[in-house]
Amino acid sequence: MAAQADWLSSGREAGPGQALAETADPPYPARPMPRPARQNRDPLGWCLLMALAFEAVVLWRIGVPTRYYFDEIHYVPAALKLLELIPANREHPLFGKEVIAALIHLLGDRPLAWRLGPALFGGFGLFAFARLTWHLTQRRRATLLATALLATNFMWFVQSRISMLDMISAGLCMTGLWQFAAALRAGSTGTARWHLVASGLALGLSLGAKWSGAPALMMPGLAFLVLRLRETGPLRIGRRNAGTIRGVTLTEATFWLGLFPLAIYWATYLPAMFYPHHAVSPWGVIEQHELMIRLQDSVRKPHPYRTHWYQWMADWRGIWFLFENVDGAQRGIVMLGNPVSMIAGLFALVWGLWVAMFRRRTDALAFLVLYAATLGMWIVNGKPVQFYYHYLLPGAFLMGLLALGIDALLERRDRWRWLGTGVFALSLVMFAVFYPIISGWPLPFKSAYNFWMWLPSWR
Repeated sequence: MAAQADWLSSGREAGPGQALAETADPPYPARPMPRPARQNRDPLGWCLLMALAFEAVVLWRIGVPTRYYFDEIHYVPAALKLLELIPANREHPLFGKEVIAALIHLLGDRPLAWRLGPALFGGFGLFAFARLTWHLTQRRRATLLATALLATNFMWFVQSRISMLDMISAGLCMTGLWQFAAALRAGSTGTARWHLVASGLALGLSLGAKWSGAPALMMPGLAFLVLRLRETGPLRIGRRNAGTIRGVTLTEATFWLGLFPLAIYWATYLPAMFYPHHAVSPWGVIEQHELMIRLQDSVRKPHPYRTHWYQWMADWRGIWFLFENVDGAQRGIVMLGNPVSMIAGLFALVWGLWVAMFRRRTDALAFLVLYAATLGMWIVNGKPVQFYYHYLLPGAFLMGLLALGIDALLERRDRWRWLGTGVFALSLVMFAVFYPIISGWPLPFKSAYNFWMWLPSWR
């Protein structure tokens, strides 16, 4: 476990022979991980406080507008029909709509009930991202920076306030990744196993909400395999008390991180198996997914907000979720990335690649892989119409890289230190400046939105 702790710490990596230095398996349970230095104590309390503060801002005035806007016109009616076991919106999995339907059942058919599910998963997902960052980096300041940057990157906030499937899926994706990272840090097999169970559960539910996070959901299983091979070699890979998470075999990890999530995912279709008409067969896995893919690929009509992955990276073109006179005032909600943090994140992307390759920064490597996997899916995806909100997960992992880059700048004792401070402070200021146009705040007059439309492509 000591070798494992060294490997996971940011900035240094265990030597190639360190994990195999002992000729026999050490006694079990393994030694607990050493406590981090005082300046790197676990910021659990601060993570929780920041997530709660974010949740409070998300929930404030979440009932405005009081009618459906943007893709709520698809998902809320689908959730209402689900309560009556009527098929609707069959191109997407069910769990996200089940969450929305459950809250409508409990709270009534009103805006708070429509949007409360994404709001809660947005706040909890932010907390999960904070814990993921801590377990990957063991850097207190980087963890707090990453949490604040994600909370203010616009995208996480806007998607937390609309009744769509994306935030439910993204919040659960972050939870699954956090639990896997916590399993790697656990001091005993029993604790690690429970983290793996929680990871598999969250991964399955995330996929059951929407397929967007599928590449990230594959990462825990692949990471376990790579770490086990790296630390034990191919000859000892099947042994129980060897390598990553001692006491958990490769077979068991395959179950918790592979088969178990798939079983959970399929279980989310249970209500559809009781439809009076067009019910999903418990054994019709292939047929059901063929239908879903056909339905998704059938949307080919040009859309004014259709964009491509390279435009997402450059924050070049967002989406107007709302712009009209509603609830007694002219209101606008634009889905856009924070122009400071999202663009600065591209420089952090280059820096992260450098330190991952030449300084063996495994924390930067982890965020790089997650970013590339979740963005790469849309690069190779044949879906004819794609939108900026598909950048939700890549943009979140980009904030992790930016936090590591700012943290590195703040460690310096020269003029570059102020660059890190300036980027972070300006990102927070930008969130405050754009808050009215990302939250549906009443505008004083119709053309007031021009104050925020700095680029013609944002209109």
